[in-house]
Amino acid sequence: MSVLSLNLSFIWSVNTTENLEIERKFLVEYPDVSILDVRRSAFIVQTYLSDGEGGSQRRVRRITENGEIKYTYTEKVFRTASVREESEREISSDEYAELLKQAKSCCTPAEKTRYAFDYMGQMFELDCYSFSERFAIMELELRSDKQRIYFPDNLTVLRDVTSDHAYSNAALANAGAFPEESSSTNAKGEC
Repeated sequence: MSVLSLNLSFIWSVNTTENLEIERKFLVEYPDVSILDVRRSAFIVQTYLSDGEGGSQRRVRRITENGEIKYTYTEKVFRTASVREESEREISSDEYAELLKQAKSCCTPAEKTRYAFDYMGQMFELDCYSFSERFAIMELELRSDKQRIYFPDNLTVLRDVTSDHAYSNAALANAGAFPEESSSTNAKGEC
Protein backbone atom coordinates (compact mmCIF):
# COMPACT_ATOMS: atom_id res chain seq x y z
CA MET A 1 0.00 0.00 0.00
CA SER A 2 1.44 3.37 -0.96
CA VAL A 3 0.87 6.32 1.35
CA LEU A 4 1.04 10.02 0.61
CA SER A 5 0.56 12.72 3.21
CA LEU A 6 -1.15 15.44 1.18
CA ASN A 7 -4.49 17.13 0.61
CA LEU A 8 -7.40 15.34 -1.68
CA SER A 9 -11.62 14.62 -3.62
CA PHE A 10 -14.96 12.58 -3.05
CA ILE A 11 -17.97 11.26 -4.98
CA TRP A 12 -20.15 13.38 -7.30
CA SER A 13 -20.04 16.22 -4.77
CA VAL A 14 -19.40 16.73 -1.09
CA ASN A 15 -21.06 19.46 0.92
CA THR A 16 -19.25 21.20 3.74
CA THR A 17 -20.51 23.91 6.03
CA GLU A 18 -18.54 26.57 4.14
CA ASN A 19 -19.02 24.99 0.68
CA LEU A 20 -15.27 24.42 0.60
CA GLU A 21 -13.82 21.61 -1.44
CA ILE A 22 -10.31 20.37 -0.71
CA GLU A 23 -9.31 18.16 -3.61
CA ARG A 24 -6.17 16.54 -4.98
CA LYS A 25 -5.76 15.23 -8.52
CA PHE A 26 -3.37 12.53 -9.68
CA LEU A 27 -2.28 11.29 -13.05
CA VAL A 28 -2.56 7.48 -13.00
CA GLU A 29 -1.96 4.66 -15.42
CA TYR A 30 -5.30 3.56 -16.87
CA PRO A 31 -6.29 0.77 -14.47
CA ASP A 32 -8.31 -2.40 -14.89
CA VAL A 33 -11.54 -0.95 -13.46
CA SER A 34 -12.86 -4.44 -12.69
CA ILE A 35 -10.33 -4.82 -9.85
CA LEU A 36 -11.51 -1.64 -8.09
CA ASP A 37 -14.30 -1.54 -5.49
CA VAL A 38 -16.52 0.58 -7.77
CA ARG A 39 -19.59 1.93 -5.96
CA ARG A 40 -20.92 4.20 -8.73
CA SER A 41 -20.20 4.93 -12.36
CA ALA A 42 -21.56 7.59 -14.67
CA PHE A 43 -20.93 9.12 -18.07
CA ILE A 44 -20.47 12.89 -17.72
CA VAL A 45 -20.52 15.65 -20.31
CA GLN A 46 -19.10 18.78 -18.67
CA THR A 47 -19.51 22.13 -20.44
CA TYR A 48 -17.82 25.31 -19.28
CA LEU A 49 -19.82 28.53 -19.31
CA SER A 50 -18.74 32.14 -19.45
CA ASP A 51 -17.13 33.24 -16.17
CA GLY A 52 -19.40 34.39 -13.36
CA GLU A 53 -19.16 37.31 -10.98
CA GLY A 54 -15.72 37.79 -9.51
CA GLY A 55 -14.22 35.45 -12.12
CA SER A 56 -15.92 32.34 -10.77
CA GLN A 57 -15.71 29.26 -12.96
CA ARG A 58 -19.15 28.10 -14.09
CA ARG A 59 -20.12 24.78 -15.64
CA VAL A 60 -23.03 22.48 -16.36
CA ARG A 61 -22.99 18.71 -16.38
CA ARG A 62 -25.16 16.11 -18.05
CA ILE A 63 -24.76 12.97 -15.94
CA THR A 64 -26.00 9.59 -17.13
CA GLU A 65 -26.06 6.98 -14.38
CA ASN A 66 -27.98 3.69 -14.42
CA GLY A 67 -29.94 4.84 -17.47
CA GLU A 68 -31.12 8.02 -15.76
CA ILE A 69 -30.04 11.53 -16.75
CA LYS A 70 -29.62 14.43 -14.38
CA TYR A 71 -28.22 17.90 -14.87
CA THR A 72 -26.17 20.07 -12.50
CA TYR A 73 -24.97 23.65 -12.42
CA THR A 74 -21.77 24.48 -10.52
CA GLU A 75 -19.87 27.67 -9.66
CA LYS A 76 -16.36 27.54 -8.22
CA VAL A 77 -14.02 30.16 -6.87
CA PHE A 78 -10.45 28.89 -6.60
CA ARG A 79 -8.74 29.90 -3.35
CA THR A 80 -5.66 27.77 -4.02
CA ALA A 81 -4.89 24.97 -6.47
CA SER A 82 -6.48 22.42 -4.14
CA VAL A 83 -9.03 24.50 -2.20
CA ARG A 84 -12.09 26.06 -3.77
CA GLU A 85 -15.43 27.41 -2.73
CA GLU A 86 -18.11 25.47 -4.57
CA SER A 87 -21.83 25.87 -5.06
CA GLU A 88 -23.65 23.11 -6.94
CA ARG A 89 -27.31 22.38 -7.59
CA GLU A 90 -29.40 20.09 -9.71
CA ILE A 91 -31.19 21.81 -12.60
CA SER A 92 -33.92 20.88 -15.09
CA SER A 93 -33.24 19.82 -18.67
CA ASP A 94 -34.77 23.13 -19.84
CA GLU A 95 -32.44 25.15 -17.61
CA TYR A 96 -29.51 23.04 -18.83
CA ALA A 97 -30.41 23.78 -22.47
CA GLU A 98 -30.70 27.50 -21.69
CA LEU A 99 -27.36 27.58 -19.86
CA LEU A 100 -25.63 25.81 -22.77
CA LYS A 101 -26.18 29.03 -24.75
CA GLN A 102 -23.55 30.58 -22.43
CA ALA A 103 -20.92 27.92 -23.22
CA LYS A 104 -17.38 29.19 -23.75
CA SER A 105 -16.60 28.87 -27.43
CA CYS A 106 -12.92 28.25 -26.60
CA CYS A 107 -13.74 25.12 -24.58
CA THR A 108 -14.55 21.69 -25.91
CA PRO A 109 -16.97 19.92 -23.54
CA ALA A 110 -15.18 17.30 -21.42
CA GLU A 111 -16.62 13.82 -21.84
CA LYS A 112 -15.59 11.20 -19.33
CA THR A 113 -16.67 8.09 -17.52
CA ARG A 114 -16.36 8.55 -13.78
CA TYR A 115 -15.91 5.62 -11.44
CA ALA A 116 -16.26 6.19 -7.70
CA PHE A 117 -14.46 3.49 -5.76
CA ASP A 118 -13.67 2.84 -2.14
CA TYR A 119 -10.24 2.06 -0.77
CA MET A 120 -9.66 1.94 2.98
CA GLY A 121 -12.63 4.23 3.69
CA GLN A 122 -11.56 6.80 1.08
CA MET A 123 -13.92 7.45 -1.84
CA PHE A 124 -11.79 8.07 -4.92
CA GLU A 125 -13.10 9.27 -8.28
CA LEU A 126 -11.43 7.97 -11.40
CA ASP A 127 -12.07 9.93 -14.61
CA CYS A 128 -11.45 7.99 -17.82
CA TYR A 129 -11.49 9.83 -21.14
CA SER A 130 -12.26 8.21 -24.51
CA PHE A 131 -9.10 9.70 -26.03
CA SER A 132 -6.70 7.70 -23.84
CA GLU A 133 -6.18 4.06 -23.00
CA ARG A 134 -2.92 4.85 -21.16
CA PHE A 135 -3.86 7.47 -18.56
CA ALA A 136 -6.68 8.61 -16.31
CA ILE A 137 -7.18 11.24 -13.61
CA MET A 138 -7.90 10.17 -10.05
CA GLU A 139 -9.29 12.63 -7.50
CA LEU A 140 -9.86 12.48 -3.79
CA GLU A 141 -11.73 15.06 -1.77
CA LEU A 142 -10.26 15.60 1.68
CA ARG A 143 -11.75 16.60 4.97
CA SER A 144 -8.53 18.44 5.85
CA ASP A 145 -5.32 19.42 4.09
CA LYS A 146 -3.45 17.27 6.65
CA GLN A 147 -5.33 14.09 5.74
CA ARG A 148 -3.13 11.09 4.91
CA ILE A 149 -3.90 9.40 1.60
CA TYR A 150 -3.67 5.64 1.08
CA PHE A 151 -3.42 4.59 -2.55
CA PRO A 152 -4.51 1.15 -3.75
CA ASP A 153 -1.60 -1.19 -4.45
CA ASN A 154 -3.18 -2.25 -7.75
CA LEU A 155 -3.24 1.29 -9.13
CA THR A 156 -0.14 3.12 -10.41
CA VAL A 157 -0.05 6.78 -9.36
CA LEU A 158 2.36 8.65 -11.63
CA ARG A 159 2.25 12.08 -9.98
CA ASP A 160 0.21 14.79 -8.29
CA VAL A 161 -1.23 17.12 -10.95
CA THR A 162 -3.41 19.25 -8.66
CA SER A 163 -1.59 22.47 -9.55
CA ASP A 164 -0.97 21.68 -13.22
CA HIS A 165 -3.58 23.35 -15.47
CA ALA A 166 -2.62 21.02 -18.34
CA TYR A 167 -4.55 18.29 -16.50
CA SER A 168 -7.75 20.27 -15.95
CA ASN A 169 -10.87 18.85 -17.61
CA ALA A 170 -11.01 21.86 -19.95
CA ALA A 171 -7.37 21.54 -21.03
CA LEU A 172 -7.61 17.78 -21.56
CA ALA A 173 -10.83 18.11 -23.57
CA ASN A 174 -9.40 20.90 -25.74
CA ALA A 175 -6.19 18.97 -26.42
CA GLY A 176 -8.00 15.67 -26.92
CA ALA A 177 -5.04 13.99 -25.24
CA PHE A 178 -2.95 13.92 -22.11
CA PRO A 179 0.22 16.04 -22.35
CA GLU A 180 2.29 12.82 -22.41
CA GLU A 181 0.40 11.68 -25.53
CA SER A 182 0.32 14.92 -27.47
CA SER A 183 3.10 16.93 -29.05
CA SER A 184 0.78 19.87 -29.75
CA THR A 185 -0.82 22.34 -27.39
CA ASN A 186 -4.60 22.59 -27.25
CA ALA A 187 -5.97 23.62 -30.59
CA LYS A 188 -8.67 25.91 -29.22
CA GLY A 189 -6.40 27.90 -26.92
CA GLU A 190 -6.60 28.44 -23.17
CA CYS A 191 -9.98 28.08 -21.59
